[in-house]
Amino acid sequence: MKKLSLIICICIAQIMLQACRNDKVEASFDEDLYNEISDAGTYSFFQNGTLLPGVSPSPHGAFKLRFNTLAQSVLDSTGEIPIGAKFPEGAVLVKEVYTGSSISLLVVMKKDSKHANSANGWLWAEYSNDGSADYAVSKKGEACIGCHNGAPNRDFTRTFDLH
Repeated sequence: MKKLSLIICICIAQIMLQACRNDKVEASFDEDLYNEISDAGTYSFFQNGTLLPGVSPSPHGAFKLRFNTLAQSVLDSTGEIPIGAKFPEGAVLVKEVYTGSSISLLVVMKKDSKHANSANGWLWAEYSNDGSADYAVSKKGEACIGCHNGAPNRDFTRTFDLH
């Protein structure tokens, strides 16, 4: 009986350790993505960094949108992705949401179709100014995809059709 109790305790301890490891791995996905978007100098702004109003159905409010070099590579002469086009792997879009004159939220989409937390080819996340994940990558865009899946198809981006 003591052996069985010991085995059960060891199994429970292993399960708890694995759960802690998974939490750390998921937190590192969020931290890595936040670190990747933190250097605003490596990005270019949509419409020259104009503060765009939040337009229904967007839940985000007034924002500026920036793209990394890979995302920029598929934008047309008007600075938009053509209908039906796809962003390449590694493309990153960052929506800087403003409250007054300050950034209050960073909303991120990164094209990474092979990542375990990818949904429709994208990683989806939201961050506070301190880098904490308000919406973790591990949620797989479950609260985002419904709106981003609209027509016309611009690879799950909506800004081009709202502005």
